[in-house]
Amino acid sequence: MSDNIAPFPGDTPDVASETETPKVLPHNLEAEQQLLGALLYNNDTASRVLDFLKPEHFFQPLHGRIYEAILTLIERGELANPVTLKMRFEQDAAIAELGGPGYLVDLTARAVNIIRAEEYARILYDLFLRREIILLSEDMAERGRTADLTDGATAQIEDAESRLYTLAEAGEAKNDFRSFKVAIGESLDRIEAAYKREGQLVGVTTGLRDLDQRLGGLHRTDLLILAGRPGMGKSALAMTIALNAARAYRPIYNEAGDIVDAEGAVVGVFSLEMSREQLATRIVSEQTRISSNDLRTGRIDKSAFMNQVVPATQELNDLPLFIDDTPAISIAQLRSRARRLKRQHGLGLIIIDYIQLMRPSGQKRTENRVQEITEITQGLKAVAKELNVPVLALSQLSRQVEQRDDKRPQLSDLRESGSIEQDADVVMFVYREAYYAQKDKPDEENFAEVEKWQEKMAAIYNRAECIIGKQRHGPTGTVDIFFEPEFTIFRDLDTHHDPGDIR
Repeated sequence: MSDNIAPFPGDTPDVASETETPKVLPHNLEAEQQLLGALLYNNDTASRVLDFLKPEHFFQPLHGRIYEAILTLIERGELANPVTLKMRFEQDAAIAELGGPGYLVDLTARAVNIIRAEEYARILYDLFLRREIILLSEDMAERGRTADLTDGATAQIEDAESRLYTLAEAGEAKNDFRSFKVAIGESLDRIEAAYKREGQLVGVTTGLRDLDQRLGGLHRTDLLILAGRPGMGKSALAMTIALNAARAYRPIYNEAGDIVDAEGAVVGVFSLEMSREQLATRIVSEQTRISSNDLRTGRIDKSAFMNQVVPATQELNDLPLFIDDTPAISIAQLRSRARRLKRQHGLGLIIIDYIQLMRPSGQKRTENRVQEITEITQGLKAVAKELNVPVLALSQLSRQVEQRDDKRPQLSDLRESGSIEQDADVVMFVYREAYYAQKDKPDEENFAEVEKWQEKMAAIYNRAECIIGKQRHGPTGTVDIFFEPEFTIFRDLDTHHDPGDIR
C-alpha cells in the first residue's frame, strides 16, 4: 500500500486496544485508483475485468460505488467519464471529503498504464479474498467460542468448508464463452473414450444391459431421477446400479500416470432412510441370496456363514463404494462431503435415497414444500455440474397413481413434480405389475379365476419395468428388467428364454 494515498472516510484500522498493534485488513488503495482511472480513460478496458471483479471487491466503499456506476453506464452503451459521472456523485458525502466530483478527474489522471488494468483488477480480487478469509476465520473463531446447542462443531466445520469453497469459486469465470471448435474437440474426446471402452458407453454403466443401451450409461453433469411408489424397489435398483458401477471401476491413465477417465465409478451413496448397517445387510443378502431377516437375527448355520457370507463381505470390502447415512442432510452438507470424497477418492457417481428426506441449505424450513424441493433439485443439478459426475436421486410418487386403473407412473405423478421434472435431465420410474396383482387374488373357491390369476402371476412375477419418462439427450420408453422380490435383486432380463432366466 502506497504511503502517498490520501486518507479516505472510514479508512481506519481495526484497533483492539490502545496497547496493541493496529490491525488493518489487506488492501491497496493506489491499485484501486489506478484501475478506476484506466476505466474512465478508456471504457473498453472494462471488458477485461467485469467478468470477475465486482463492486464489493473494492476495499474503499466509494471506489466500489464509482466502479458500479462506470459499469452501469457502459452496459447502457453510454460513455463513462468524469463529466457523465459528476451528477451521480455531487451529493456523495464520501467524495465531498476528497474534493468533490473533481476527485473523478484526479482518478483519470492516475491512469498511467491502461494495459495493466487487468493486473490491477487481479490484485484487488486477491486482496478481497484475503480480507474475506480473515473475516471468515474471525467469525468461525467467535462461533467456536459460543456454546450454542443448535450450532454444533461439525456443522460449523461444514459451513466453513462450504464458505471457503464458495469464496474460491466466486471470481472464477470457468464457464465463459468457448469456441465451437473447443466444444467439438471435447465431444470427440468423450466419443473416442466411449469407443475404446468395453460396451462403448459414454457414461457410467448401470450394469443392466438394456438400460445402458437406452441411456448410454449415466452421463456426467446429469441429474437423473428414479421414482416409484413404496414397494416398487427403487432403493434396490439404485443399489444395484451402485454395486455394478463400483464393480466395473477401472481407472484410465494417461502417459504421465494421471487418471484421466474411468470405466465404472467410485460411488458415493447418501442414504437418508436406511442406516449404513441396514444398507450393508441388504447388500449382503442380495449377494448371498440369504434372507436379510435371517442375517439380522443370526438364523444361519456355520456352513452358510463361512461359504457365503464371509466371501461376499470380502468381495464387497474392496469395492470403491462409500455410504453417508446422515438423516435430513442439507444441500450444503451434501455438496461439502461430495467435494471431499471427490478430492480424496475420485468420486464418479452420487446416489441419494431420497429427495423428499433432504432439506434445503437454510437453517429454517419453509412451509412451501414445493419451494424447498426446487432449491434441492437445483442444488443437486449444480453439484452434478460442479463435480462433473452423474447424480442419481430417488423420489417418491404421489398417491394419485393408486387411483388409476393403469398404475404405471407418469411425470405428473412426481411429488412437487414441476421443479423435479424441470431440473432433471432424465426421469425414470420403477413399476412392478405383480405388486398390484398380488392384492387382486380372487377367492379360493373361484377355481377358474384363481387359475387365471396364477397364470398371470407366473408371467409377471419376476418382471419389473424401468419407464424412462424423460431424457434430454436420448429416447424415452420402457426397459424390462428381471426382479427377484425375495432378495430385491435386479438383473438383465433375457427375453429370448424363460422370464426367470438372468444373466
